Amino acid sequence: MILGIDEVGRGPWAGPLVIGAVVLGGVEIEGLTDSKKLSKKRRVELDLAIREQAAGFGLGWVHAHEIDEIGLSEALRLATRRAVEQITAPYHEIIIDGTINFLSDTTKASYVTTMKKADLLVPSVSAASIIAKVARDTYMAEQDSMYPGYKFTSHVGYGTAAHMAAIAELGVTPLHRLSFAPLKKYQDLGGSSVDVSTKAGNQNSTQVITTKAIGDKAETEATNYLVREGHSVIERNWKTKYCEIDIVSSKDDTIYFTEVKYRKTPHQGGGIAAITGKKLEQMKFAAKLYAQIQSIQDSDLRLNVLTLTGAPPVIETYLELE
Repeated sequence: MILGIDEVGRGPWAGPLVIGAVVLGGVEIEGLTDSKKLSKKRRVELDLAIREQAAGFGLGWVHAHEIDEIGLSEALRLATRRAVEQITAPYHEIIIDGTINFLSDTTKASYVTTMKKADLLVPSVSAASIIAKVARDTYMAEQDSMYPGYKFTSHVGYGTAAHMAAIAELGVTPLHRLSFAPLKKYQDLGGSSVDVSTKAGNQNSTQVITTKAIGDKAETEATNYLVREGHSVIERNWKTKYCEIDIVSSKDDTIYFTEVKYRKTPHQGGGIAAITGKKLEQMKFAAKLYAQIQSIQDSDLRLNVLTLTGAPPVIETYLELE
Protein backbone atom coordinates (compact mmCIF):
# COMPACT_ATOMS: atom_id res chain seq x y z
CA MET A 1 0.00 0.00 0.00
CA ILE A 2 1.22 3.49 -0.87
CA LEU A 3 0.87 6.59 1.30
CA GLY A 4 0.75 9.54 -1.09
CA ILE A 5 1.72 13.03 0.06
CA ASP A 6 1.37 16.42 -1.62
CA GLU A 7 1.26 20.05 -0.51
CA VAL A 8 -0.93 23.04 -1.28
CA GLY A 9 -0.25 26.62 -0.30
CA ARG A 10 3.52 26.92 -0.45
CA GLY A 11 3.55 30.23 -2.33
CA PRO A 12 0.58 32.36 -1.17
CA TRP A 13 1.07 35.52 0.84
CA ALA A 14 -1.77 34.60 3.16
CA GLY A 15 -3.36 31.54 4.67
CA PRO A 16 -2.07 28.16 5.81
CA LEU A 17 0.19 25.61 4.23
CA VAL A 18 -1.68 22.30 3.94
CA ILE A 19 -0.22 18.84 3.36
CA GLY A 20 -2.50 16.03 2.21
CA ALA A 21 -1.76 12.38 2.94
CA VAL A 22 -3.82 9.51 1.51
CA VAL A 23 -3.73 5.71 1.53
CA LEU A 24 -6.20 4.50 -1.10
CA GLY A 25 -5.80 0.89 -0.02
CA GLY A 26 -6.55 -0.62 -3.42
CA VAL A 27 -9.59 1.56 -4.10
CA GLU A 28 -9.84 2.88 -7.66
CA ILE A 29 -11.42 6.32 -7.98
CA GLU A 30 -11.95 7.47 -11.55
CA GLY A 31 -10.59 10.88 -12.49
CA LEU A 32 -7.75 11.27 -9.99
CA THR A 33 -5.07 13.65 -11.24
CA ASP A 34 -3.20 16.78 -10.20
CA SER A 35 -5.74 19.00 -8.42
CA LYS A 36 -4.65 22.03 -10.47
CA LYS A 37 -5.91 20.34 -13.63
CA LEU A 38 -9.44 19.87 -12.28
CA SER A 39 -12.37 22.24 -12.11
CA LYS A 40 -13.50 23.36 -8.68
CA LYS A 41 -16.69 21.32 -9.01
CA ARG A 42 -14.79 18.17 -9.97
CA ARG A 43 -12.30 18.63 -7.12
CA VAL A 44 -15.15 18.80 -4.61
CA GLU A 45 -16.74 15.65 -6.06
CA LEU A 46 -13.47 13.75 -5.89
CA ASP A 47 -12.75 15.06 -2.39
CA LEU A 48 -15.99 13.48 -1.17
CA ALA A 49 -15.19 10.21 -2.91
CA ILE A 50 -11.69 10.08 -1.44
CA ARG A 51 -12.93 10.75 2.09
CA GLU A 52 -15.60 8.06 1.76
CA GLN A 53 -13.57 5.35 0.02
CA ALA A 54 -9.89 5.74 0.93
CA ALA A 55 -8.40 3.47 3.58
CA GLY A 56 -7.02 6.52 5.34
CA PHE A 57 -6.33 10.22 4.89
CA GLY A 58 -4.88 13.11 6.88
CA LEU A 59 -4.35 16.85 6.58
CA GLY A 60 -1.43 18.69 8.12
CA TRP A 61 -1.95 22.42 8.69
CA VAL A 62 0.68 25.07 9.42
CA HIS A 63 -0.70 28.58 9.78
CA ALA A 64 0.88 31.89 8.82
CA HIS A 65 2.20 32.77 12.28
CA GLU A 66 3.97 29.40 12.44
CA ILE A 67 5.47 29.88 8.98
CA ASP A 68 6.77 33.28 10.09
CA GLU A 69 8.28 31.75 13.23
CA ILE A 70 9.98 28.66 11.75
CA GLY A 71 10.36 29.38 8.03
CA LEU A 72 8.79 27.70 5.02
CA SER A 73 11.18 24.73 4.80
CA GLU A 74 10.54 23.67 8.38
CA ALA A 75 6.83 24.41 7.95
CA LEU A 76 6.70 21.88 5.10
CA ARG A 77 8.29 19.26 7.33
CA LEU A 78 5.98 20.07 10.23
CA ALA A 79 2.84 19.94 8.09
CA THR A 80 3.93 16.61 6.62
CA ARG A 81 4.49 15.11 10.06
CA ARG A 82 1.08 16.37 11.19
CA ALA A 83 -0.62 14.80 8.18
CA VAL A 84 1.14 11.44 8.48
CA GLU A 85 0.40 11.22 12.22
CA GLN A 86 -3.31 11.00 11.32
CA ILE A 87 -2.88 7.90 9.14
CA THR A 88 -3.83 4.63 10.83
CA ALA A 89 -4.23 2.50 7.69
CA PRO A 90 -1.27 0.21 6.85
CA TYR A 91 1.18 1.15 4.08
CA HIS A 92 4.60 -0.07 2.96
CA GLU A 93 5.80 2.91 0.90
CA ILE A 94 5.52 6.69 1.06
CA ILE A 95 5.63 8.74 -2.14
CA ILE A 96 6.06 12.50 -1.83
CA ASP A 97 5.45 14.77 -4.81
CA GLY A 98 8.59 16.72 -5.69
CA THR A 99 12.26 16.22 -4.90
CA ILE A 100 12.48 16.80 -1.13
CA ASN A 101 11.92 14.19 1.55
CA PHE A 102 9.98 16.11 4.21
CA LEU A 103 10.22 13.10 6.51
CA SER A 104 14.02 12.79 6.34
CA ASP A 105 14.39 13.59 10.03
CA THR A 106 11.84 10.98 11.15
CA THR A 107 11.76 7.21 11.57
CA LYS A 108 9.73 6.98 8.35
CA ALA A 109 12.54 8.39 6.19
CA SER A 110 13.53 5.00 4.76
CA TYR A 111 10.01 4.40 3.45
CA VAL A 112 10.02 7.57 1.34
CA THR A 113 10.42 7.95 -2.40
CA THR A 114 10.32 11.45 -3.87
CA MET A 115 8.96 11.79 -7.39
CA LYS A 116 8.46 14.74 -9.72
CA LYS A 117 4.90 15.01 -11.02
CA ALA A 118 3.76 12.26 -8.66
CA ASP A 119 0.45 14.10 -8.37
CA LEU A 120 -0.11 13.22 -12.04
CA LEU A 121 1.32 9.71 -11.97
CA VAL A 122 0.45 8.15 -8.61
CA PRO A 123 -3.26 7.97 -7.67
CA SER A 124 -2.72 8.24 -3.91
CA VAL A 125 -0.60 11.37 -4.41
CA SER A 126 -3.26 12.82 -6.74
CA ALA A 127 -5.81 12.15 -4.00
CA ALA A 128 -3.60 13.88 -1.44
CA SER A 129 -3.31 16.89 -3.74
CA ILE A 130 -7.09 17.06 -4.13
CA ILE A 131 -8.09 16.84 -0.47
CA ALA A 132 -5.43 19.40 0.50
CA LYS A 133 -6.56 21.81 -2.22
CA VAL A 134 -10.26 21.54 -1.34
CA ALA A 135 -9.60 21.89 2.39
CA ARG A 136 -7.43 24.97 1.95
CA ASP A 137 -9.74 26.66 -0.57
CA THR A 138 -12.71 26.06 1.73
CA TYR A 139 -10.83 27.53 4.67
CA MET A 140 -9.83 30.64 2.71
CA ALA A 141 -13.41 31.16 1.51
CA GLU A 142 -14.56 31.09 5.14
CA GLN A 143 -12.15 33.91 5.95
CA ASP A 144 -14.06 36.33 3.71
CA SER A 145 -16.68 36.84 6.42
CA MET A 146 -14.01 37.58 9.00
CA TYR A 147 -11.89 39.83 6.77
CA PRO A 148 -14.24 41.48 4.25
CA GLY A 149 -12.62 43.35 1.42
CA TYR A 150 -9.72 40.98 0.76
CA LYS A 151 -11.65 38.59 -1.53
CA PHE A 152 -9.85 35.53 -0.21
CA THR A 153 -12.34 33.24 -1.97
CA SER A 154 -11.12 34.36 -5.38
CA HIS A 155 -7.33 34.41 -4.93
CA VAL A 156 -7.02 32.12 -1.84
CA GLY A 157 -4.09 34.17 -0.57
CA TYR A 158 -1.89 34.38 -3.67
CA GLY A 159 -0.25 37.66 -4.60
CA THR A 160 -2.69 38.80 -7.26
CA ALA A 161 -3.25 42.42 -8.25
CA ALA A 162 -6.56 42.44 -6.36
CA HIS A 163 -4.90 41.05 -3.25
CA MET A 164 -2.10 43.62 -3.43
CA ALA A 165 -4.65 46.41 -3.80
CA ALA A 166 -6.59 45.15 -0.76
CA ILE A 167 -3.44 45.06 1.37
CA ALA A 168 -2.50 48.56 0.25
CA GLU A 169 -5.94 49.83 1.28
CA LEU A 170 -6.72 47.73 4.35
CA GLY A 171 -3.35 46.54 5.64
CA VAL A 172 -2.46 42.99 6.62
CA THR A 173 -4.37 40.44 8.70
CA PRO A 174 -3.27 37.57 10.96
CA LEU A 175 -3.62 35.37 7.87
CA HIS A 176 -0.72 37.11 6.15
CA ARG A 177 2.81 35.71 6.11
CA LEU A 178 4.84 38.71 7.20
CA SER A 179 8.12 36.86 6.67
CA PHE A 180 7.47 36.76 2.92
CA ALA A 181 9.44 39.42 1.05
CA PRO A 182 6.46 41.40 -0.37
CA LEU A 183 5.00 41.82 3.15
CA LYS A 184 8.13 42.39 5.24
CA LYS A 185 7.43 46.12 5.44
CA TYR A 186 4.34 45.33 7.52
CA GLN A 187 6.31 43.59 10.26
CA ASP A 188 6.34 46.78 12.36
CA LEU A 189 2.60 46.35 13.06
CA GLY A 190 3.43 44.55 16.29
CA GLY A 191 4.92 45.63 19.61
CA SER A 192 2.82 47.24 22.30
CA SER A 193 4.56 48.78 25.26
CA VAL A 194 3.85 50.32 28.61
CA ASP A 195 4.61 54.03 28.84
CA VAL A 196 6.48 54.55 32.09
CA SER A 197 8.87 56.85 33.87
CA THR A 198 12.09 55.37 35.23
CA LYS A 199 11.89 57.15 38.60
CA ALA A 200 9.52 56.47 41.49
CA GLY A 201 8.63 58.30 44.70
CA ASN A 202 9.11 62.02 45.33
CA GLN A 203 11.88 64.27 44.07
CA ASN A 204 14.08 63.44 47.04
CA SER A 205 14.02 59.71 46.34
CA THR A 206 17.29 58.29 45.11
CA GLN A 207 15.93 54.82 44.42
CA VAL A 208 15.84 54.02 40.73
CA ILE A 209 13.22 51.50 39.60
CA THR A 210 13.59 49.84 36.23
CA THR A 211 11.06 50.37 33.48
CA LYS A 212 10.15 46.70 33.65
CA ALA A 213 9.54 46.83 37.41
CA ILE A 214 7.22 49.83 37.11
CA GLY A 215 5.48 48.27 34.14
CA ASP A 216 4.98 45.05 36.10
CA LYS A 217 3.45 46.96 39.02
CA ALA A 218 1.11 48.84 36.70
CA GLU A 219 0.05 45.65 34.93
CA THR A 220 -0.48 43.87 38.23
CA GLU A 221 -2.76 46.65 39.46
CA ALA A 222 -4.58 46.64 36.11
CA THR A 223 -5.03 42.87 36.39
CA ASN A 224 -6.36 43.19 39.93
CA TYR A 225 -8.82 45.84 38.73
CA LEU A 226 -10.16 43.56 36.01
CA VAL A 227 -10.55 40.71 38.49
CA ARG A 228 -12.49 43.01 40.83
CA GLU A 229 -14.74 43.86 37.88
CA GLY A 230 -15.56 40.19 37.34
CA HIS A 231 -13.00 39.22 34.70
CA SER A 232 -11.16 35.91 34.58
CA VAL A 233 -7.57 36.53 33.51
CA ILE A 234 -6.42 34.19 30.75
CA GLU A 235 -2.99 35.56 29.84
CA ARG A 236 -0.56 38.29 30.82
CA ASN A 237 2.14 39.59 28.48
CA TRP A 238 1.17 37.30 25.61
CA LYS A 239 3.79 37.73 22.88
CA THR A 240 4.67 36.62 19.39
CA LYS A 241 7.46 37.76 17.12
CA TYR A 242 5.29 40.58 15.79
CA CYS A 243 2.89 41.65 18.53
CA GLU A 244 2.12 41.68 22.24
CA ILE A 245 -1.00 41.85 24.39
CA ASP A 246 -0.71 43.09 27.97
CA ILE A 247 -3.76 41.29 29.43
CA VAL A 248 -6.23 38.80 27.96
CA SER A 249 -9.33 38.18 30.07
CA SER A 250 -12.86 36.85 29.75
CA LYS A 251 -16.23 37.95 31.11
CA ASP A 252 -19.75 36.94 30.05
CA ASP A 253 -18.65 35.04 26.91
CA THR A 254 -16.54 37.99 25.77
CA ILE A 255 -12.76 37.98 25.40
CA TYR A 256 -11.11 41.29 26.37
CA PHE A 257 -7.70 42.44 25.15
CA THR A 258 -6.42 45.16 27.47
CA GLU A 259 -3.63 47.62 26.73
CA VAL A 260 -2.03 49.05 29.87
CA LYS A 261 -0.66 52.61 29.85
CA TYR A 262 1.20 54.09 32.83
CA ARG A 263 2.17 57.70 33.55
CA LYS A 264 4.01 58.88 36.64
CA THR A 265 1.86 62.02 36.81
CA PRO A 266 -1.45 62.93 35.10
CA HIS A 267 0.31 65.75 33.27
CA GLN A 268 3.12 63.66 31.86
CA GLY A 269 1.42 62.81 28.57
CA GLY A 270 0.65 59.42 27.11
CA GLY A 271 -2.27 57.53 28.60
CA ILE A 272 -5.37 57.49 26.39
CA ALA A 273 -3.65 59.92 24.02
CA ALA A 274 -1.13 57.19 23.22
CA ILE A 275 -3.85 55.10 21.55
CA THR A 276 -3.31 56.53 18.09
CA GLY A 277 -4.91 55.20 14.94
CA LYS A 278 -1.81 53.15 14.25
CA LYS A 279 -1.77 51.79 17.79
CA LEU A 280 -5.43 50.79 17.49
CA GLU A 281 -4.65 48.86 14.30
CA GLN A 282 -1.80 47.10 16.12
CA MET A 283 -4.19 46.11 18.91
CA LYS A 284 -6.75 44.79 16.42
CA PHE A 285 -4.06 42.79 14.64
CA ALA A 286 -2.84 41.23 17.90
CA ALA A 287 -6.37 40.36 19.05
CA LYS A 288 -7.25 38.67 15.76
CA LEU A 289 -3.99 36.75 15.77
CA TYR A 290 -4.60 35.55 19.34
CA ALA A 291 -8.13 34.46 18.43
CA GLN A 292 -6.84 32.55 15.41
CA ILE A 293 -4.05 30.80 17.33
CA GLN A 294 -6.40 29.86 20.17
CA SER A 295 -9.20 28.85 17.75
CA ILE A 296 -11.67 31.26 19.38
CA GLN A 297 -14.85 31.33 17.29
CA ASP A 298 -17.91 31.75 19.51
CA SER A 299 -16.85 34.65 21.73
CA ASP A 300 -17.08 38.38 21.13
CA LEU A 301 -13.72 40.18 21.05
CA ARG A 302 -13.28 43.58 22.74
CA LEU A 303 -10.36 46.00 22.95
CA ASN A 304 -9.76 47.91 26.19
CA VAL A 305 -7.27 50.41 27.52
CA LEU A 306 -6.47 50.92 31.20
CA THR A 307 -4.45 53.96 32.21
CA LEU A 308 -2.70 54.23 35.55
CA THR A 309 -0.83 57.03 37.26
CA GLY A 310 1.15 57.68 40.42
CA ALA A 311 3.51 55.69 42.62
CA PRO A 312 2.30 53.16 43.50
CA PRO A 313 0.18 52.97 40.32
CA VAL A 314 -3.56 53.53 40.66
CA ILE A 315 -6.29 53.22 38.03
CA GLU A 316 -6.99 56.48 36.21
CA THR A 317 -9.19 55.47 33.25
CA TYR A 318 -10.83 52.31 31.95
CA LEU A 319 -12.14 52.53 28.40
CA GLU A 320 -13.63 49.96 26.03
CA LEU A 321 -12.44 50.96 22.56
CA GLU A 322 -14.71 48.65 20.54
